[in-house]
Amino acid sequence: MTWLIVGLGNPGSTYAATRHNVGYFVNDVLAERVGGSWKKHKSGLADVIEGHLAGERVVLGRSRSYMNESGGPVSALAKFYDVQPDHVIVIHDELDIDFGMLRIKFGGGDNGHNGLKSIRQSLDTGDFNRVRVGIGRPQGRQSVHDFVLKPFSTAERKDVPTYVEEAADAIESLITRGLEPTQSAFNR
Repeated sequence: MTWLIVGLGNPGSTYAATRHNVGYFVNDVLAERVGGSWKKHKSGLADVIEGHLAGERVVLGRSRSYMNESGGPVSALAKFYDVQPDHVIVIHDELDIDFGMLRIKFGGGDNGHNGLKSIRQSLDTGDFNRVRVGIGRPQGRQSVHDFVLKPFSTAERKDVPTYVEEAADAIESLITRGLEPTQSAFNR
């Protein structure tokens, strides 16, 4: 059985270091672990790496479109690789979780996250795994839109690599040990 692991983000250098692209950061760590390099999928909608992670067959994916249009690429990859929604893992930024915290869950709504909303619509279900990477909420009156599209603060930046590695560890645990043991180990 193949796992489809999708890191959400926005393409291009303008967004490369932003909070919204934390899903891409985690998938880049997984790409190193798999030992592959990103290649354009024949659908043209996503970049992929095929390989093995912790002994399991995986396809790492990232959309070539903007976050709010992630559903089409995720659905296309799931169909192409014959991956059922319960073997899809979506890595995304989460405003309602403090920076440095992770939450792993299965199913649920989109909580106002346009990437998740698009995926739920395209897969016609919310029953997929989520690795929710906490980025916290903006301070003061800064808009959420501006906050997620800005780079991490200088103070946060030094912790991002450790945090991203931990999220990658959680994904390996999820595909080898299952949901509940992974939640017990990584949800704080």
